[in-house]
Amino acid sequence: MIQITRVDYNSEHHTAALINLLDAYARDPMGGGQPLSDFARRHIITGLVEHQGISLLAFASQQPAGLLNAFAGFSTFACKPLINIHDVAVLPEFRGQGISQQLLQSIEDIAREQGCCKLTLEVLSGNTIAASAYQKFGFSGYQLDPQAGRAEFWEKKL
Repeated sequence: MIQITRVDYNSEHHTAALINLLDAYARDPMGGGQPLSDFARRHIITGLVEHQGISLLAFASQQPAGLLNAFAGFSTFACKPLINIHDVAVLPEFRGQGISQQLLQSIEDIAREQGCCKLTLEVLSGNTIAASAYQKFGFSGYQLDPQAGRAEFWEKKL
């Protein structure tokens, strides 16, 4: 049985599970292949609180199995809030059980309760398993006008 729980950032049980799941995701090739830094491990909870993060944990038989981290945003065109999903991770031994779909449904429920106009996320082009899961849930590439092309996610590290 899978249970999805919103993280209580004051709960040591929840925060330890979040940090361990996020570290496992960071170590995965699709998460960059490197463990979380000591700085990130010490400050992630404070950062999530300060930036109004929304974190969900998936428990399988009371064991941490998956994680979703998201942040509130705002759509200027719709003039409504949105939620950007930043991390979705399921431990390898729990994959194939629909956990990502349950995490996505839970964040969608939260977004609807908050009057959001959309959910957004990014996915690596080589992460076909995640892309398939997102498409199954109803996500698609973003474009305003097909003649202008699809949106791309870019970054500039500071």
